[in-house]
Amino acid sequence: MRNLILLLVVLVFTSCSEHIYAQNDDDIFTIYLVRHSEKDLNATNYSNPPLSKCGEKRSELLNQFLKDVPLEVIYSTDYIRTLSTATPTAKSKNLEIMNYDPRKLEAFSQELINRQQDAVVVGHSNTTAVLAGLLVDETLGAFDLEIYDRIYQVVICNSKKQLHLLHLPLDCQD
Repeated sequence: MRNLILLLVVLVFTSCSEHIYAQNDDDIFTIYLVRHSEKDLNATNYSNPPLSKCGEKRSELLNQFLKDVPLEVIYSTDYIRTLSTATPTAKSKNLEIMNYDPRKLEAFSQELINRQQDAVVVGHSNTTAVLAGLLVDETLGAFDLEIYDRIYQVVICNSKKQLHLLHLPLDCQD
């Protein structure tokens, strides 16, 4: 895990290397976008199910992944599965979870860019990559419902935007 964090730090500094010495650190910020963890498909409330046991483990794994990452804000949609995914990290960082509307991704992407904060955004299979694409001026679409291990890291340094796709594998059986 430490090696992965070190790799992320190297990527951030490499991606903004021409700006490091001339600019203030306030000009660099990073947004991590993740899909909610695995949901309980056996739940009676199919439209808003809780996390499965594997989902709870993945949410804790995400918290461990972000342990040494400085964060200023955590965003989530208003669903049990997204809020539950964000909660371990929010608690460990002593941050409140801020709500966003997944139907207004263009406006939200501009808000994220304007706020210039190190952030985590928890969304859905049909919004996470789309929002990452909006942040870097690329077109990305929804991904398969079976994918839970992607972390989109968007590094913004002045007007330069870079997208890195990371993976957080978990071998878990409910």
